[in-house]
Amino acid sequence: MSQFSIVIICRNEAGAIAKTLSSLQGLTDDIIVYDNGSTDGTQDLVRQFKVHLHEGSWEGFGKTKTKANQLAKYDWILSLDADEAADEELRQSLLQWNPGNDVIVYDILFKNFLGEKYLKYGEWGGDHHIRFFNKKFVQWDEAPVHEQLIIPANAVIKKLKGYVLHQTMKDIHDYAAKMVKYAMLNGEKYYKQGKKASWFKLRLSPGFTFFNYYILKLGFLDGHAGYICARMTAYYTFLKYARLKELNKGDENR
Repeated sequence: MSQFSIVIICRNEAGAIAKTLSSLQGLTDDIIVYDNGSTDGTQDLVRQFKVHLHEGSWEGFGKTKTKANQLAKYDWILSLDADEAADEELRQSLLQWNPGNDVIVYDILFKNFLGEKYLKYGEWGGDHHIRFFNKKFVQWDEAPVHEQLIIPANAVIKKLKGYVLHQTMKDIHDYAAKMVKYAMLNGEKYYKQGKKASWFKLRLSPGFTFFNYYILKLGFLDGHAGYICARMTAYYTFLKYARLKELNKGDENR
């Protein structure tokens, strides 16, 4: 087995974690699952696999992922979410991988799904992320939501063949709940950064978001699922700026 660790943070992912862990078996002897207070039996499912289960408090996405990375046995990290499985081509790429220069980071293609529908266009089409890196060279930022890797300027980006299969949302109910949650978190993140919710952002950004993903990025070619995704992201955009406006107004009333 190659000397890299796989690190996953999760909370209440009983519907997805088994598929993810099944796709990762045999790739490494160090799979870390860092659970943040699941109440749906996620931990019991995790214990059925050859992984290291740790439990700890939630500190926002960025800080929690950093804490989980510190538990890894190896410096090289494949960072995945609980609803992100590896396809067979990606498995083979990882099995054939050998540690190289520590300044290399690996970009991986994603296939995103809404339920069973593969989203080829719109916001989710052509998706890719850097998820394989050396933790001594690359770190997560401390953002509570929409966390990003801090990639040094001298990093060398390479591609890994294969796909991460991302079950974005299991159904519309799950989708709506996550959009509201992330919108609130992002609105609060913007507030802490000192940003303002302008008239343009609050009233026009949601419509432009829908037009961008549904028309310009061809989301309509994904059929009903493409329409749902574009509408949900437009709603998310409205909510995050509405929340930011609310927080800004609270300051004005003090």
